[in-house]
Amino acid sequence: MTFDKYGLPVVVIAGRPNVGKSTLFNRLLHKRRAITDPTPGVTRDPVLADCLIDGHPLRLIDTGGYKLADQNELDKLVVEKTHDSIKNCDLIILVMEAGLITSEDEELINLLRPFRGKLIVVVNKTEGGRLQADAWNVLSYGFEKILMISAEHGDNIAELKQEIVKRLDFSRVKDADPSVKEELVIRIALLGKPNTGKSTLSNRLIGKNTSIVSEIPGTTRDTIEGSFKWKSRNFVIMDTAGIRRKAKVTQNIEYYSVNRAIKTINDADIIILMIDAADGLTDQDKKIAALAHDKGRGIIMALNKWDTMPQHKSAFITVSDRIRFLFGQMEYAPIIPVSAIDGTGVDKLLNTAIKMYKQLNITIGTSQLNQALEKWLNEYPPPSGPRTRFKIKYAIQKSANPVHFIFFASRTQAVSETYIAYLRNKIRKDLGFSHIPLLVEVRSSSK
Repeated sequence: MTFDKYGLPVVVIAGRPNVGKSTLFNRLLHKRRAITDPTPGVTRDPVLADCLIDGHPLRLIDTGGYKLADQNELDKLVVEKTHDSIKNCDLIILVMEAGLITSEDEELINLLRPFRGKLIVVVNKTEGGRLQADAWNVLSYGFEKILMISAEHGDNIAELKQEIVKRLDFSRVKDADPSVKEELVIRIALLGKPNTGKSTLSNRLIGKNTSIVSEIPGTTRDTIEGSFKWKSRNFVIMDTAGIRRKAKVTQNIEYYSVNRAIKTINDADIIILMIDAADGLTDQDKKIAALAHDKGRGIIMALNKWDTMPQHKSAFITVSDRIRFLFGQMEYAPIIPVSAIDGTGVDKLLNTAIKMYKQLNITIGTSQLNQALEKWLNEYPPPSGPRTRFKIKYAIQKSANPVHFIFFASRTQAVSETYIAYLRNKIRKDLGFSHIPLLVEVRSSSK
């Protein structure tokens, strides 16, 4: 959900791993946005979403679990992100678990003492009065009030919502000026195998470290969104979990992450397929690109880590030729060498995205299309044999973004894939769709 408003108050959900933060996040959103799983530490990057709480618009952030015991480098990065979210929000919901207070809880409580004025303390997993007697012990840490809830079952969520609304100042929320025409937003999804530099590129484009960057493959789990402006154009960038072969996806967490990344294709205008320049195109890359192609999304192949490759012209030609050979049906897709770390090639990447977005939104009038069709049919008439004969009567453009054309023909079963490819190529060449996939459909016509 997004609003035609700005100045939304920000509410952060914080707590140690596995206390139910993501479950509460989803409960308040009324949809499954954050991945939930019994495994501690599922959420790593902060997950943001705009929502309505009792009719009031706000921005909700689910943070990674505050972990101290057996802390590794990735845990440290998660804790840093949690700190940043806490410092910059308007209200904090501290989630604790009934009957179990740990060193992580106590450390986080100490961290939050300077922010007591914007703190709501909830004790989760108290469904049906479970462990409520133990839950009252949380008051011994100096809190004046606690709320006992069950994020999973919904107990006392209504009271929590009332407390959230009561504690926030909505006077800063303003409606967007209707007299100012909002520019169209180009939505880009970063997809690819784990550890190809998706989060590094996302952070560079947004201009801040929204996504955690680590050498550990599979660091990103939820889809992380951010926005930026470039050359007066508005962009939304979606950093997704790395997609591995199904045989290697062994954990429920990764299963949900991968499926969410694939579904992101539906929400994007353009897919930037991040390819490790040293590894080249893999079977998994081809499957991702095929999914985007079938959905009619723009596809840019970004050869990342190009700064580590031999710096001579033939190197790029060799890699590009290899990709074109493996992906002959997608020769329309631009291939761009980039370095997400130092920014090389990023300007060209964004320029290409803007050109591609324009092509995705071209609409060809029916009269213009059928004049072109008449010329194409004269240049390459359909077969005239008794079994192969058919006639193309007329054509329409069904939609833009994705670009979808329908040709109406007699004896549709006789229209070969070769002839459809011919029509697709003519559309691409003559009507200005040089760098995007085209959905071409043949339907029966009685005219």
